[in-house]
Amino acid sequence: MPTTPNFPQNIILEDDLVLLRPLQESDVENLVEISNNEPETWEFSLTRANGKENLIHYIQLALKAKESKTEFPFIVFDKKSGKYAGSTRFYDINLAFKTLQLGYTWYGKDFRGTGLNKHCKFLLLQFAFETLGMERVEFRADANNQRSIAAMKSIGCKVEGVLRNHMPTFGGEVRRNSIILSILRSEWFDEVKDNLRRKL
Repeated sequence: MPTTPNFPQNIILEDDLVLLRPLQESDVENLVEISNNEPETWEFSLTRANGKENLIHYIQLALKAKESKTEFPFIVFDKKSGKYAGSTRFYDINLAFKTLQLGYTWYGKDFRGTGLNKHCKFLLLQFAFETLGMERVEFRADANNQRSIAAMKSIGCKVEGVLRNHMPTFGGEVRRNSIILSILRSEWFDEVKDNLRRKL
């Protein structure tokens, strides 16, 4: 039986607008301004990074998951402004099944609606399908998070359905419905790649 390849541990992705590199503990200092001043960034997140202590915990959890080879978190650097913009990651990585999820994506308010997200997603999807050979990339969001859902649809994601009462929300008083979207390998090469490139 063939062995499953290991996930790369040092990925750097970039184009003329954005650089994605592996998240590190020292990146607390690069993201703390957003963390301290923009708590609304994590409105729909179960694990929040608002405030320096929460950001430290958030990064520590991400790096622990990276050690287990189930996740790969990135920090996002905006070349135009010369500032760090936020974070994103691959998670639920299953190399044997050739699937992964793309999420935990957040940016400071100055970087939303600037086109940065499309550049990030193009680089991440290209790496997933063309370097890792994934067959499916999945996306999930709180079904109430219309901004995130619109962003995913705009890059070519197709809605598959909703997981009802799927997981707790922050605070645990209510549970959220999670919308599931995806892009398949064939869709990337047939249409999504070219359509997304035109939007960059």
